[in-house]
Amino acid sequence: MRLGLSLGYQTAWSTPADHLAMAQEADRLGYSVVWAAEAYGSDTVSMLAWIAGQTERIDIGSAVLQIPARTPAMTAMTAATLDTLSGSRFRLGLGVSGPQVSEGWHGVKFAKPLARTREYVDIVTMALRRDRVQYDGEHYQLPLPGGAGKAIKLGFHPPRTHIPIYLAAVGPKNLELAGEIADGWLAIFFAPDAADEQLRHIAAGRAKHGHGLAGFDVAPSVPVVVGDDIAACANVVRWYAALYIGGMGSREQNFYNQLAVRMGYAEEAARVQDLYLNKQVAEAAEAVPQEFIERTSIIGNKKQITKRIREYAAAGVGTLSISPYVGDLQSGIDTLRVVAEAYEDAGVAR
Repeated sequence: MRLGLSLGYQTAWSTPADHLAMAQEADRLGYSVVWAAEAYGSDTVSMLAWIAGQTERIDIGSAVLQIPARTPAMTAMTAATLDTLSGSRFRLGLGVSGPQVSEGWHGVKFAKPLARTREYVDIVTMALRRDRVQYDGEHYQLPLPGGAGKAIKLGFHPPRTHIPIYLAAVGPKNLELAGEIADGWLAIFFAPDAADEQLRHIAAGRAKHGHGLAGFDVAPSVPVVVGDDIAACANVVRWYAALYIGGMGSREQNFYNQLAVRMGYAEEAARVQDLYLNKQVAEAAEAVPQEFIERTSIIGNKKQITKRIREYAAAGVGTLSISPYVGDLQSGIDTLRVVAEAYEDAGVAR
């Protein structure tokens, strides 16, 4: 197992300079990849290009590039360019986002996300191979029929014709799709003790091509808080968990709430959602079960963190991407160092 760093996106309490400093420290410490995210604020591509030019060895990854935000051809161009600029250090993470962002921000219908993802990855892969892009799908037709367009291939030679593709997936069908068409899975709220059920769906997708799980990168993003008081550490993560379980999506369609239900928290997830949608955010955070946070986060002192790292490795994780939940840059760098030391103590390096 290797370590990664999940930076997320820019917020009111972060700066590009802080994110760059974190990426540079992770590079120095031997972390394998740094991921940047986007929602409807800062974009992933700008951050990764900036980081790529000021780091040496660490991979740069999109977690994620939003599928509704770009045509597949534009994503292929961007991936090829970032891979060239970084010296073959780019990992392409893709995700459909959610209906509120897809339809409200990008103006793209959210219907049939799995079928759209499959076609999107087909076209991206075709373009990166420098094939002439001709595609007749349900959602994408290239060139457009009856028009003046022609089949075009990527206009320069990138260093790699295959860039590792990761899918952000939560539900069973999307997990199976990730196993079938991608090289890795970007996971959220990954609990090592519940991994077998999720990996079963990944394995079903891999089996369609006669492959096992070997070579497929399970890459969860995991909140990390360092401290001796477990309850106090968990409280730092509560707001994030409440946002996703309670407020990320609608009452009818919240993938993270549904994941919490599948993990055994049906009543608790319903209560968190009711409170959050009623604008009782603090109460929603308090309602997130302590057990849920402990199962899906890494919290505690270095000894406890070492134990948790071993648990993630034993559960089949290939890239453990930590997300430090801290209030300032120095605390973030300290967290990176503590986790790197715990990782060495865990003896799971490859």
